[in-house]
Amino acid sequence: MRKLLLLAVTATAFLTVRAGGLMTNTNYHIAFDRMMARGATFDIDATFSNPAGLAWGHEGWELSLNFQKPWQHRDIKLGETTYEGKASAPIVPALFATYKKNRIAVSAMIGIVGSGGFVEYKQGVPMYNMLLGGMLAANGITPDQYKLNSEMKGKQYIYGGQVNFTYKISDCFAAAVGLRANYYDGYYRGHVIAADHPQLGELAKLLLDVDQKGWGITPIISLDFHKGPVTVAARYEFRTKLNPKNETNVLDAGLGTNLIAAMMAADPAGAQAKLQALAAQLGNYTAPFADGARTRYDMPALLSLAVGYEFSPKLRATLEYHFFDDKNAKMANDRQKELKHGTHEILAGVEYDINEKFTVSCGAQRTDYGLSDGYQQNTSFACDSYSIGLGGAWNVTDKIRLNAGYFISLYSDYKKATSYGEETYSRTNNVIGIGIDYKF
Repeated sequence: MRKLLLLAVTATAFLTVRAGGLMTNTNYHIAFDRMMARGATFDIDATFSNPAGLAWGHEGWELSLNFQKPWQHRDIKLGETTYEGKASAPIVPALFATYKKNRIAVSAMIGIVGSGGFVEYKQGVPMYNMLLGGMLAANGITPDQYKLNSEMKGKQYIYGGQVNFTYKISDCFAAAVGLRANYYDGYYRGHVIAADHPQLGELAKLLLDVDQKGWGITPIISLDFHKGPVTVAARYEFRTKLNPKNETNVLDAGLGTNLIAAMMAADPAGAQAKLQALAAQLGNYTAPFADGARTRYDMPALLSLAVGYEFSPKLRATLEYHFFDDKNAKMANDRQKELKHGTHEILAGVEYDINEKFTVSCGAQRTDYGLSDGYQQNTSFACDSYSIGLGGAWNVTDKIRLNAGYFISLYSDYKKATSYGEETYSRTNNVIGIGIDYKF
């Protein structure tokens, strides 16, 4: 029962369909979707990926509005049975604004900086069913004696607003400092009920309806060296402490009257002591979900290093590295300790101007999370991946640019041995996006 309750919190812990680390998004602007490696750019999306590079950006005002649509499948195969899971999000917007004059630039962005989606299991998830079945079996209740009614859904968004101040220290070197305010908004809704068959009396249950809200601040520093065709950039985001507070509407876990009656009939002398011990245990286990309790969902520190090279006025390429320090970012139940290492990402992208009107680009990303069996859970798992992006831009006028892009993540299956057989976790991920940049 303890595991059942803990899984209720982690069931929707990572809902997003995104690029980036376990808790951090990196795909805000459509230029990322179509090129991936944007750590050396001077365009408006540098507001996130290279704030110091805005020292060489557009003189004056520039705005950018972007919309992305993600969709994803998350499947678990156990034996010959595949449990299909779908995670989705509505259209995801992001807004950028920059102003540059001489050596100074100010920039801002608003977007979904972490997670960002919904998940629903209309028939529950296999782990809940197995755990509840095991608890019943321990009390002499076999599967033919009950029916299981199970459903779980959740939401997790981290909204962010970021402001940067950039200064061009010399002709070749610039620096920037910034702050991002992050607001966490999530919920968990669900139930798992075992009912006696055919009478349908309640044997055991978990009823959960919890909202979580919290906020945190991220300091950011950025450096950029640019000389001739070469750009070298670095950005560091400090760890963001997120400690959302529960607003609990429903929390009810325990044994039903029918099971209590069965226990009393089977062992009149010992049943009362068992029930008292179980009640005390449930009180401890449900405490993390009580109204006012808090759960950690830190966003890890992030180091980004990028090298860009302009082969000609029309052809540009970037190589980039990300490190997310996930092992030092607290998660629920200290789950981060199970990781082998933080997340490593390698990105590469190329961009080519066909003419003054049209640009095409493509890129790739490799993500290694440092996963382990202890970290992976039936209802919340990650898979290492390769991502490929492509798309283009159209300079409609001297002031207006349209961006369009698509990227797909190709995940490596993760196999985990359990007491009830080998599980195989697999995922798919697709994102399409369109955006418009406007220069004043």
